[in-house]
Amino acid sequence: MRVVQIPTLFDNYTYLVICEKTGVCGIVDSPDAEATWKVIQKEGCDPAAILSTHHHLDHVGGNTDLVRRKKMAVYGGTNDSGRIPELTRPVKEGDTVQVGSTVFNILDIPGHTRGHIAYVAINEIPSPLGGDPIKRDHLHGGQGEGAVFCGDTLFAGGCGRLFEGTPQQMVESLTKLKNLPDGTKVYCGHEYTQKNLEFAKTLEPNNKALQRKYEEVLKKRERGEATVPTTIGEEKSYNPFLRWDSPELIGSLKKKETGLKQDPVSVFAAVRALKDRF
Repeated sequence: MRVVQIPTLFDNYTYLVICEKTGVCGIVDSPDAEATWKVIQKEGCDPAAILSTHHHLDHVGGNTDLVRRKKMAVYGGTNDSGRIPELTRPVKEGDTVQVGSTVFNILDIPGHTRGHIAYVAINEIPSPLGGDPIKRDHLHGGQGEGAVFCGDTLFAGGCGRLFEGTPQQMVESLTKLKNLPDGTKVYCGHEYTQKNLEFAKTLEPNNKALQRKYEEVLKKRERGEATVPTTIGEEKSYNPFLRWDSPELIGSLKKKETGLKQDPVSVFAAVRALKDRF
């Protein structure tokens, strides 16, 4: 599997997931059909599917035009039926999606929206229905460590706003992503990293991993480079929305909110409320 990252709109990312064995590709979250189609032609791949993570127009606005150019399957969450343009294959957690010889496992990750899903391609993941792990020995993403396409649920250094979900739902969704192997590459929907990390620094100013990442991000942005993908392991080390058990982060929150409860949902909700005002 080879991933080609396409900047779209102001700060969105569309991804082509190309099966190098067959030349077939899947399109993850395209709001701009023309920009996406130009890269498809440049890469010489055959688009077979659109993989929509959620219904927001800045992720699915190009679906209709793309399907007009090439008939293909359109996947999206079952709870987004009727909201994703051209949706033909509603999927839910436990389902798989195949693009060429690449297979993705579906995770339901509501919170940002009620129908949000992630597409996960890794070598081995626990079965969401219990039992033996699902083996995907023929899969790889990036450098062979796996890949998750998570839309607006998890960002580099942040997470999506709660437009249709609750803090409890978002913590459950982020926990599913947090439990993926540390080497899993995180392909998210937006280039928000610098501002996300500036917020994170207000809560964990002594976090060395955060300090290193912020300096790295500044240099990349100065060069006009993308800061995505990151990895699950990186995100666990500095993303405040995954660090609900950090003593420094909890201490910072207590200075702002007296009587703060220290369970993951309460800590997450406090961080989310602060970020919404940042």
